[in-house]
Amino acid sequence: MDTAPPASPPSAPDHTAPAYAPGELAALAARHGLTVSGARPPLGAYLRQLWGRRHFITAFATAKLTAQYSQAKLGQVWQIMTPLLNATVYYFIFGVLMNTKHGVEDFVPFLVTGVFIWTFTSSSITAGTRAISGNIGLVRALHFPRASLPVALALQQLQQLLFSLGALFLILLAFGQYPRPSWLLALPALALQAVFNTGVSMAVARLTARTPDIAQLTPFVLRTWMYSSGVMWSLENLLTSDRVPRAVMVALEYNPAAVYIDLVRYALIDSFTGSHLPPHVWAVAAGWALLCGVAGFVYFWKAEETYGRG
Repeated sequence: MDTAPPASPPSAPDHTAPAYAPGELAALAARHGLTVSGARPPLGAYLRQLWGRRHFITAFATAKLTAQYSQAKLGQVWQIMTPLLNATVYYFIFGVLMNTKHGVEDFVPFLVTGVFIWTFTSSSITAGTRAISGNIGLVRALHFPRASLPVALALQQLQQLLFSLGALFLILLAFGQYPRPSWLLALPALALQAVFNTGVSMAVARLTARTPDIAQLTPFVLRTWMYSSGVMWSLENLLTSDRVPRAVMVALEYNPAAVYIDLVRYALIDSFTGSHLPPHVWAVAAGWALLCGVAGFVYFWKAEETYGRG
């Protein structure tokens, strides 16, 4: 009797995904509304996203400020003590030992104002070096505009400055500098400085995210910048020397840190008059703020999709 051949087993279903060319795959993703994870949005959309995170930015800055000295016994008192101690050291070294107070009226208010305003800039830039690397877990875990981090850290330094200004005003009163209408000029000067600081902080945040070694060089750059910004001595007295080349004089005179320090000194100190300021000083201050604020923001935004990767 003939035997029928055994039936062949049913073939397993083919689960192999169809092959797509790169262009076809991108078109398929677009057709179904899929986008690249972490892709950089257009600048306008990015600004709207950042504005939408404004409450997070404020809360993050406040939390960082509160936690900064949480382990110290004096707590938030160090927000005022740190610049005061720096000013005391600088007074002893530069004012007494090096006699830079010679020819400078109201040297103590001059010095303390310079230290407090310079600290605002240097702390903002230093915080920017840690904006991405210091929050890498947050960057990798959540989707949000990364600019929120350097902006929040710059806001933290502004909040700290506002605490320090209380001590600065008490020192000014103790040395005979009493409130007058010109004190209000400190507000626009500090606002312009805050924009400048934020822009530089964002640029530094991108650089250090890609090249961490830059964070190690930052203190040396800031120290050199401080010495050339007239924090401990009068740049005006230095610039009258015939030994200083013209190009160096212009660079020192329009140094942005020196411009903001001089504007606040002009607002708060009676003896620091308009003759101590460079020409068109308010235009220079606004120009630095606009240039660095916009350029720093765009520079940071350009690398949005690279943060936290690699």
